[in-house]
Amino acid sequence: MEGAVRDGCVRAVWESSFMETNTPSAEAENIVRLAARTILTPDVGECLVCYVDRQLRAFGCDGTHRFAQQYREASAPRSTALVKRLARVGACCCDCEIFLNACEPAFALWTEDRWVDDPEQGEVFVESQPPAVMPACAGVPRGAVDPCRNWARAAKW
Repeated sequence: MEGAVRDGCVRAVWESSFMETNTPSAEAENIVRLAARTILTPDVGECLVCYVDRQLRAFGCDGTHRFAQQYREASAPRSTALVKRLARVGACCCDCEIFLNACEPAFALWTEDRWVDDPEQGEVFVESQPPAVMPACAGVPRGAVDPCRNWARAAKW
């Protein structure tokens, strides 16, 4: 029974066939899984649109609804028709279409139209612009898939 005695203790033969779970690679895998779970978990009260915006800024779009579905699984499991609902408002193929066709920053967050003195062109009119970075989510109840007040339905021309 080679390997059955270790540090003066007798182990069962079957124990020697199991892989050590505290190996550096297993610990690294646990750290990565914990980090991924932490990063991909919606914040308490965070709305779908703020969550997807945050994830797209960090990881980009892969042509699917992966972040919308992650949100649904974590925060709104009863919203089983979420992807169909997104498709009805113009986000039929992927997460980034939420911002192309369905939602835009609420008008209250945009800069004001104004006249600016330009040294080369004189006085120039500058149209209002959406915020470069969205403020923190205004919050929604658990289970909701509606956007918070920071977002509005996108204007259809």
